[in-house]
Amino acid sequence: MNHFSPLASAIRALSMDAVEKAKSGHPGMPMGMADVAAVLFHDFLRFNPEDPHWPNRDRFILSAGHGSMLLYSLLYLIGYKEASIEQLKNFRQLHSKTAGHPEYGHLTGVETTTGPLGQGLATSVGMALGEKMMAARLGKDVIDHYTYVIASDGDLMEGISHEAISLAGHLKLNKLIVLFDDNNITIDGKADLSVSDNQLKRFEACEWNAISIDGHDYDAIHKAIKSAQTSDRPFLIACKTTIAKGAPKKADTSGAHGSPLGIDEIAATRKAIGWPYPPFEIPEDILKSWRKVGKRNAENYQNWSKTYQSLPQDKKNILNGAFPANWQKYVEEVKNNFYNEKPVQATRQLSQTVLDALAPHLPMLIGGSADLTGSNNTKAKIQKPITPEDFSGNYIHYGVREHGMAAAMNGLSLYGGFIPYGGTFLVFCDYLKPALRLSALMQQGVIYVLTHDSIGLGEDGPTHQPIEHLASLRAIPNLHVFRPADGVEVAECWQLAIEHRDTPSALVLTRQNVPHLRLDQTTQNLTAKGGYLLRHCNGKRQATLIATGSEVGLAVEAYEQLKQMGIETAVVSMPSFELFDKQPKDYQESVLGDGFKVGIEAASDFGWAKYLGEKSIFIGMKGFGASAPAPELYKHFGITTETIVKSVKERISL
Repeated sequence: MNHFSPLASAIRALSMDAVEKAKSGHPGMPMGMADVAAVLFHDFLRFNPEDPHWPNRDRFILSAGHGSMLLYSLLYLIGYKEASIEQLKNFRQLHSKTAGHPEYGHLTGVETTTGPLGQGLATSVGMALGEKMMAARLGKDVIDHYTYVIASDGDLMEGISHEAISLAGHLKLNKLIVLFDDNNITIDGKADLSVSDNQLKRFEACEWNAISIDGHDYDAIHKAIKSAQTSDRPFLIACKTTIAKGAPKKADTSGAHGSPLGIDEIAATRKAIGWPYPPFEIPEDILKSWRKVGKRNAENYQNWSKTYQSLPQDKKNILNGAFPANWQKYVEEVKNNFYNEKPVQATRQLSQTVLDALAPHLPMLIGGSADLTGSNNTKAKIQKPITPEDFSGNYIHYGVREHGMAAAMNGLSLYGGFIPYGGTFLVFCDYLKPALRLSALMQQGVIYVLTHDSIGLGEDGPTHQPIEHLASLRAIPNLHVFRPADGVEVAECWQLAIEHRDTPSALVLTRQNVPHLRLDQTTQNLTAKGGYLLRHCNGKRQATLIATGSEVGLAVEAYEQLKQMGIETAVVSMPSFELFDKQPKDYQESVLGDGFKVGIEAASDFGWAKYLGEKSIFIGMKGFGASAPAPELYKHFGITTETIVKSVKERISL
């Protein structure tokens, strides 16, 4: 298999040249894994540069995102038009498609954003799960492909890796193949400075098959991948490699991990690997060989296209995730039921009512929970669990794996055809926030159902009572944080979360009951405004009460009491700061008014100042919570109707 040597050398040369030109980057990993990548792309990977989004393509995830030049070099060599030689020359430069770490949406061929170690590996579990689920729906003549991952020792050290490999092993995702760059080097030096894990035994304990090979032996690489393709379980191939292979002085050293090789070392490397060509120049015969690889799947693609064209429209709709016509009417139906029945329930329960109404009509909705299904109320009546034996269902028991769940949902969303949502307690969003942040960065409409949203959860105490979490979520760009006040708002929040396919949503829901509050029956989605006047005043507004979620009910009670006292107030329900901030300034001013304001939320006041202004009041939490029944806690921390009324009366009398 000596014909692989010049193909791999082309990867090494482009990678070290691009990093050197940028004066920034990680040349060692691409040079070390060039042999593995050459065999994978040349002999196995199914793709089509002319149709990069081919649904039946193999998914290739570079979890070791610091080695991004490996992927960029390959995309150029096999003929992806966006990955031009100019883009490689502009590696890590402003506005280039070749960012420092692979970013989904910047460059065609990048399946997911990677760089935060462990995320690519965990996201690939969702992609491999997506393949199983879509194949169960459409048949193997339509969907039948593999998910390949190149992972580093850093990926496997991160805690999320355990959640990911455990879930993949449990589900027997046998078409997931991980190629571990086992080079024994970290930034600090040799890996044994900090880790002594036997990765093969670790993966085997999680129900994977695992082998170790020489990552520079082309025949061994080929045989290992061939064997992995017939596995009954997910498969780990630990590839023993030399970081920066070919570099005379920096090979097998941490010096090649995060810094350019330098002009002198690159010159010596060119000589050592027999590459006499100038920077960024690929000889015509080698480029021609690579471009031939790019066309290797043409016949397979044409056959698949014929199969796809013969599919009935309903099957095509499943693959494309197309919405049924007028699906919003089911939202209106459940809203009307709430108007008529005026339920007094927790918003988590009201959320389940909405899911029960929508799930039968939206087959792309894939639910789940991190072992809190009964508490999060995330399983609709018609939903059937996914099992290792049956992937035709639409509900996933993720186990106590919040971080792995969020990353897997990213993978399902990126796979296409699915709208994943998953539940946990709001306080545990800290466990999944890195993956949630990537949902926002990649513009994936993943839905996070976060229940037990305040001190209102009661007796579980301060370890479970979120205080700063709403503020921290609201600080993430391109994330819609929804905290609905009653059933109507819950239905509207679900509608918006489903409609917004390029923005993730966090539905923040209560454990305790809330009253029905929306009086005016309308088909308009008022939550889409972010904030709106729930209760108006008859005369001149003396104060505005602004609240979210369960505290809107307190504001309405205070409004009624103040009205009896002759004090004119208005109540603003603010289910989404982000959507309110997008409204025209005149609308915002008309809702908030120009007088004294009271903000009410059983959480930190961080982020409220822009709505309240000076000389206004915030009624909420100043520290952590406590263990007690919810009503006692609200009274203890002064988040009550009495506090609101007293605050308004005192301020007006000044």
